[in-house]
Amino acid sequence: MANQQAPQNQQPQPEENSSPQEELAGKYLTFFLAGQEFGVEITKVREILRVLDITPVPQTAHFLLGVINLRGKVIPVIDLRLRLGHPSREPDERTCIVVVEVKGREGQNILISMMVDQVNEVLQIAPEEVEPAPPFGTEVDTNYILGMAKTAQGVKILLDVDRIINESVLVEV
Repeated sequence: MANQQAPQNQQPQPEENSSPQEELAGKYLTFFLAGQEFGVEITKVREILRVLDITPVPQTAHFLLGVINLRGKVIPVIDLRLRLGHPSREPDERTCIVVVEVKGREGQNILISMMVDQVNEVLQIAPEEVEPAPPFGTEVDTNYILGMAKTAQGVKILLDVDRIINESVLVEV
């Protein structure tokens, strides 16, 4: 059987004079997690799956649920609730696994998946709808937040999957 790889999506390089809002504008996959709505850049998303059998892996970070076998490829699964400091919950019929492509430590693209409560929609975010993350004080880590999208349906937290999901945090003990 031939090795299949997801097509490599090249993100356009931001113009020198573009604002942070213009750089963050674009299409996002939105999903719910612990009653909040989040978004990730659609160019990072490779697949959306129903919950599959997950094989636990010992000596990994508390939020790493294990791995799945997706058409012969072993992919780590993180519980995004736990990663973001929310309590875990049992999956239900709306729970999904979102497979994303992130940059590894050495610059290579790797596939990692995250369990979310419910996928919502793909949303086009305009530059005027995006604001940087507000300051929350010194105790709150906002490095994983790209920005906040203000839409007619409310505020959506735009996540930087490369910062949330990276190889170094997956091997924490």
